Amino acid sequence: MRTSLTVNGRTVRVDVEPRTVLVELLRDRLGLTGTKIGCDTGQCGSCAVLIDGRSVKSCSMLAVQAAGAEVTTIEGIGPTALTELQEALWDQHGVQCGFCTPGVVVSLTDLLAHHPEPDEAQVRTWLAGNLCRCTGYQSIVRAALAVADGPRTA
Repeated sequence: MRTSLTVNGRTVRVDVEPRTVLVELLRDRLGLTGTKIGCDTGQCGSCAVLIDGRSVKSCSMLAVQAAGAEVTTIEGIGPTALTELQEALWDQHGVQCGFCTPGVVVSLTDLLAHHPEPDEAQVRTWLAGNLCRCTGYQSIVRAALAVADGPRTA
């Protein structure tokens, strides 16, 4: 199937098999390997991308379902410099092995764009779909709260 979508601000027209999942299109066809494949079942969040500004697990979405959409991968978030959130994750030691980091950044970018004043409970709830085996989450939560406009407790 011929499909067209915008990826990181660039219009892309590709032929894909109907069963191709979005993460495969992004990684294998477009070379955007920052989006990770972790569980391949939508459980870990490593494959999160923004679709029209909302965080979506790209291993659970067919590429043709993204037709006409604006897709933002980790490469499209702060393409020339780290964002305030990425800086905060670094400063708060919210990155360790880094495998989950792209999905965490995408998910928290969505959270902060739509809820700029989250409290700790909201951040933790939002992160429920992102598995991290290294940080224990506290440093990730601190980073999100550090850039939030509202109450901070972590």
